[in-house]
Amino acid sequence: MNQKFRYLFMLVALLFLQGAIAQTITGKVTDESGVALPGANVIEEGTTNGTTTDFDGNYSIEVSEGATLQFSMIGYSEKSVVVGGQTTINVSLAEGTQLDEVVVTALGIKRAEKTLAYAQQTVGGEELTSSRDVNFVNSISGKAAGVEIRKSSSGPGGSTKIQIRGSKSLSGDSSPLFVIDGIPMVNNRGSQPGVWDGVDQGDGLSQLNPDDIESMSILKGANAAILYGSQGANGVVVITTKSGKAGTMVVKVNSGITFESIIALPELQYRYGSEGGTKESWSTTKGDYDSSYVDDWFDTGANYFNSVSVSGGNDKTQAYFSYANTTASGITPGNEYGKNNVSFKQSTKLFNDKVKITSNVILAQEKTDNRNRAGYYNNPLTGLYWFPRDKNINDYRGDNYRVFNTDRNTYEQNWFVIDHHQTNPYWLLNEESQEDETKRVIGSLNLDYTITEKLSFQIRGNVDYAVKKYETKRNSGGNTTTVAANGNWIYEKYDDTSTYLDGILSYTNNFGDFSLTALGGATYQHTNYGNGVGLYPGAAQDQLLYANEFYFENLTDVIQVQSNLNNGKTSTVEKQSLFGNVTLGFKEMLFLDIAGRNDWASTLALTGNDSYFYPSLGLTAILSEMFELGDAISFAKIRGTYAKIGNEVPYNTIFPRHTINADGSVGFNTTKPFLDAKPEIITTSEVGFDVRFFNSRLGVDFTYYSINSQDQFITINEPIEDYTSYFVNAGEITNKGVEITLTGKPIVTEDLTWSTAVNYSNNNNNIVKLHPDVETINQGGSEGFRYTLVEGGSISDLYAYKFLRDDEGRILLDDVTGRPRKTELRELFGNAEPDYAIGWSNTINYKKWALNMQINGKFGGYTVSQTEALFDGNGVSERSAAARDRGYENINAVQNGVAVTQIDPFDYYDAVGGRNGITEAHIYDRTSIRLAQLSLSYNFNVEKVDWLKNASLSFIGNNLFFFYKDAPYDPELSQSTGRSEPGSDNYNLPSTRTYGLNLSLTF
Repeated sequence: MNQKFRYLFMLVALLFLQGAIAQTITGKVTDESGVALPGANVIEEGTTNGTTTDFDGNYSIEVSEGATLQFSMIGYSEKSVVVGGQTTINVSLAEGTQLDEVVVTALGIKRAEKTLAYAQQTVGGEELTSSRDVNFVNSISGKAAGVEIRKSSSGPGGSTKIQIRGSKSLSGDSSPLFVIDGIPMVNNRGSQPGVWDGVDQGDGLSQLNPDDIESMSILKGANAAILYGSQGANGVVVITTKSGKAGTMVVKVNSGITFESIIALPELQYRYGSEGGTKESWSTTKGDYDSSYVDDWFDTGANYFNSVSVSGGNDKTQAYFSYANTTASGITPGNEYGKNNVSFKQSTKLFNDKVKITSNVILAQEKTDNRNRAGYYNNPLTGLYWFPRDKNINDYRGDNYRVFNTDRNTYEQNWFVIDHHQTNPYWLLNEESQEDETKRVIGSLNLDYTITEKLSFQIRGNVDYAVKKYETKRNSGGNTTTVAANGNWIYEKYDDTSTYLDGILSYTNNFGDFSLTALGGATYQHTNYGNGVGLYPGAAQDQLLYANEFYFENLTDVIQVQSNLNNGKTSTVEKQSLFGNVTLGFKEMLFLDIAGRNDWASTLALTGNDSYFYPSLGLTAILSEMFELGDAISFAKIRGTYAKIGNEVPYNTIFPRHTINADGSVGFNTTKPFLDAKPEIITTSEVGFDVRFFNSRLGVDFTYYSINSQDQFITINEPIEDYTSYFVNAGEITNKGVEITLTGKPIVTEDLTWSTAVNYSNNNNNIVKLHPDVETINQGGSEGFRYTLVEGGSISDLYAYKFLRDDEGRILLDDVTGRPRKTELRELFGNAEPDYAIGWSNTINYKKWALNMQINGKFGGYTVSQTEALFDGNGVSERSAAARDRGYENINAVQNGVAVTQIDPFDYYDAVGGRNGITEAHIYDRTSIRLAQLSLSYNFNVEKVDWLKNASLSFIGNNLFFFYKDAPYDPELSQSTGRSEPGSDNYNLPSTRTYGLNLSLTF
């Protein structure tokens, strides 16, 4: 019913709007001397309706009654004009002030972009919402150089990996800090799946409403983030939310629907079945078997987006209110997602505008049912894909998915084999359920006091509170390897609380040719994570007294489960800080920036190293102000920075805690307390330039950076005193790279404009040293491959079993069996991270039409697929069937000194397939080029509709198709957004595309 209402509403609105007639405004835009300005932007305020001037500075635009036009161009000041009864509006723009464009930096402080000594990029709110991705963070991909985005394969509500300028830690996370309106937010990522099993539990960032976001500024280096301390060591993403504006009340409504469909299923065969009652499909006799059941399993997903916002106010008080609802159905049956958001923001000026009070409340509720699993166990895709081709799936689905066990008076799965790798997918659908829910409130209060014209003080407070529940119920009778006789119950319920407070004193003044901006302040932050209860039984552990009764009273008397009530999973961290920043300018052409911060961290308490200071230094020179560079160069600056930042050790390392066992005994910690711990030190430097040509029609921004991370936190698994392991500060990592952003407006006419931007980045990671007692560190992987950290290597280096070859590169076959031989040990194959990435953004405006397109490419790097390996081992891959069709598999090999060019299909695929086969056969180039986003919008004429200011309809699409990829799956669809599986596919969901419509109305 809701869907029909949405469709009817959109149809009626469109039919009504078609007949409206707009008011046409024409004119010319010039500089102060009367010279025409081609490419100037002319936008109807509060709408997406706009145009640009042609080569003679002329423009024509249709606007609604009562409209206000905004005229802007890089290098010139912006000007607003109320249309009124005018039909011709000529405007002259003053030079200079647009180069002082203000951007949001650390602590929410606004600074002129030209004064910044470090690289930063801003993504506008419209860019985050134009594609209507359920997790809006995915929309950043390709729009900022040096920022890696990797999407989870878990479906709606899944987490997103964000990493800026490479991995900086041997053992910790390299995710950036996220900040809302100047205040750090908690972005805890839930548990992540491993190779064998698991579910992605999402992250905190996806809980926000993207329609509330004004802009997102990405501060890439430690220089930019130093005022946030160690939290900003991996970069900072500063989110600025929308605020109310003085003037008449504005109501905005967005309603959209997108559909999600699979781009391509795995290439499976359906003509060879099993043989001799085996579970594998390795028969050599062809048959005509059903090929529809895999496709039948998947659904077409549907995502609904609805939001409304109200804003307005007067010169004293402004307010903004919004509500948003997102619902989604995934491509697998039973997978449902829902999110509700409410926000309210108000600013009030008091005491002759000397005091400004701003309050902001954000409420979010997010719920997901039956997230898609990854890994071998309890994953419906293994049983679905491996099902022997000669068997009838109808014998195991519908009412046949289970049988009644009269001895136990319970049901159990009906499946053709007992195998720990696979379970009847329809049993999992009906008898195993998973649910997680998060309720969150973020409240903040800011007070700004203008003491004098040059001196001001600001104090801010924030509380971020979230309650999370995760529950999995597995009925008895399923896979006996992973489910106990009476079933399994996994249950978590806990809360996270973060409290933040800061005070900042700011001073600005000019002294002749010199300008001074200085600030100093203090922060206090207290976080309490994981306060609650959790039940985590072993896979086949007896946990429940009675089968399939999931409540606390049904737990066994002695339950060997980890309990937060006993073992105190809660972690409490406190940090206090002092910081300062001084920017000294000379004639608006030279800027020196000096900053410093001192932290006192509770995680380093009693070590003598809990207080640590780190500085930064930056220098910017505006060459276009210092020298005559010719008319072709509109703006040019060079910049350079140096910074050192500290990062404390993880919680609970100074004094690792003991535990209380279920029987009341004490489990003593076996890791030696780290009483001489010291913070990790990250040193960064970067240089760059920003040059714009031809009245900013063309721009180049270049950055080279070098990051050195020392005194890494490492665990040594060797006995010492009465302990089995201990911690050390050791190791060194470097990241060096280049970021280039090219911007341009190739076409500028009265009716047609084309704006384009290309972002390029590469990063070279190097593990300079580990520790004398540590040869390798295992990052993740499975039997056939490992991501292994080795001195002289790189983070995410992929080690795998290879074909054993002779000096001519021929595969060596076993002298007796004739099967391919593999290397004795896993050997370095390459690195999982891409060599470089390119994002190409395009915006084309033609009259009232707007086309936005994003093409993303990742080049180089390697990805490994256990999915494909197990396809081969089970004989269900199309390539294994094609080899049986031929009667052989082609090979360049040698046996007993004799060249071999053909091999028996089973001998080959059984050797390379499975969990521990010759993994080299299933490692692929990670390179992919895709049409990542596409939107086509039309702005309707609404002049005759008094109560309507703007209306637009958009066709939107995401991940529509690949121009090129080598892997037989999407290499950017991640099994885990954690650090353990950076480039592996282990029964991930197939890659999908989304497409649909979005209607936007402004009243």
